[in-house]
Amino acid sequence: MKPRDAEDREAALVTLLQRFYAGELTEGQLLRALRRDVLGLSQTRYAALVGISRRTLSDLEGDKGNVTLAVVNRVFKPLGLQVGLLPRKRRLLDQALKPTD
Repeated sequence: MKPRDAEDREAALVTLLQRFYAGELTEGQLLRALRRDVLGLSQTRYAALVGISRRTLSDLEGDKGNVTLAVVNRVFKPLGLQVGLLPRKRRLLDQALKPTD
């Protein structure tokens, strides 16, 4: 079931991001879930929205291909996201995301 309102979409976005940061989803899986479950768009419509080919979007969602940082940022921009610097080591990522008191 697709979220119906802005609040539901935001909650779905946060849940998917948490799963991504926990290592449960790849970047491609995250993009696919966000496109389908948060925006409710087909690959063709989303690719047109962000100005890339459907094939490029399919490759990104399948964690294939080699695209520029600019393309990745363009793909995530409609979702309010941008590529950032995250530690590769799980321990450091956990520390970075841990709330400070």
